[in-house]
Amino acid sequence: MSLPVRTKLKHVLSFIHKFHPPQRSQLCAAACADSKDPPGGGRVFSGIQPTGVPHLGNYLGALENWVALQNQYPSILYSIVDLHSITQPQDPAQLRGNILDMTASLLACGVDPERAILFQQSQVSEHAELSWILGCLTSMPRLRHLPQWKMKSKLKNEGSVGLFTYPVLQAADILLYKSTHVPVGEDQIQHLELAQDLARIFNNRYGNLFPEPSALLSSTRKVKSLRDPSAKMSKSDPQAMATINITDSPDDIALKVRRAVTDFTSEVTFDPETRPGVSNLVTIHAAMAMINVEEALSQARGLDTGAYKKLVTEAVVQRLTPIREEIERLRSDHAHLEGVLAQGTRRARELAAPVLREVRQRVGFC
Repeated sequence: MSLPVRTKLKHVLSFIHKFHPPQRSQLCAAACADSKDPPGGGRVFSGIQPTGVPHLGNYLGALENWVALQNQYPSILYSIVDLHSITQPQDPAQLRGNILDMTASLLACGVDPERAILFQQSQVSEHAELSWILGCLTSMPRLRHLPQWKMKSKLKNEGSVGLFTYPVLQAADILLYKSTHVPVGEDQIQHLELAQDLARIFNNRYGNLFPEPSALLSSTRKVKSLRDPSAKMSKSDPQAMATINITDSPDDIALKVRRAVTDFTSEVTFDPETRPGVSNLVTIHAAMAMINVEEALSQARGLDTGAYKKLVTEAVVQRLTPIREEIERLRSDHAHLEGVLAQGTRRARELAAPVLREVRQRVGFC
């Protein structure tokens, strides 16, 4: 009994591919045809470590800007960079919870998954592979002189290999999407310069592929610790009163602001060099009330620092209350948060996979 025509054709094609398989270079070339440059207007990439719920410094220094950028650029990627987080020891269950908490926080702050790709870094394996390739183009002295390594390794006496090379992973995060703009603080400028250098090195060696990303510097002043205004606000600060978390209750916020370090002068002025504590409160007030420093000082005229702290508290509570309430609502819906990340991962891989395939071809892997 003869086979149907379709079955015969299937057998013939199977035979051809078995003895005359397509060349790897042909497969790579076909795949690389899918690689697309960023749209006109550029592409923004930024990442945040999953430390749980962000604090006020994160919100004013990064997240508020992230939300605004969604209206300014046609292509935006925001990543929860969990690969970076394991340069420090992490409890696995806590890390999983922190990733979802950060997702809820970003959504509550105004990150829109329809306008920005929000995804979990470790779920896009292309980040790690490009990091290895770029690491092979990076010298050890270049990494050794970066400020984060010098600071963190000094605190720990000796840091891990991951801590040493994580600026290369940062560069891979940025270049993998052919990003043109990266919002950064001044303390991250040298790390962005490494990404620019690696783009040039790769392009010179293998042909032009990566744009050199530009910095988008935030205009917001750094928010300082409420207990030590010489240091920036930090989640790892051992003093609970030093940091305002965006989920803090109005009572908690009032207590922390009331106990904020100032000085012995009752008048409210703005002079970060000689009056860092009071100036930090003015910075917070201006940013949260969405006014400039001069307007904040005008509102403080005639008030002593004790009375002014009540004004600062009101501004912070008014701005954070709807965010806190939305985070609480989102936290109760794990399925929704996981769905947002899964959708973001699919969209990120659609951009990342063809770029990495082109990198692999140029390097000579296929």
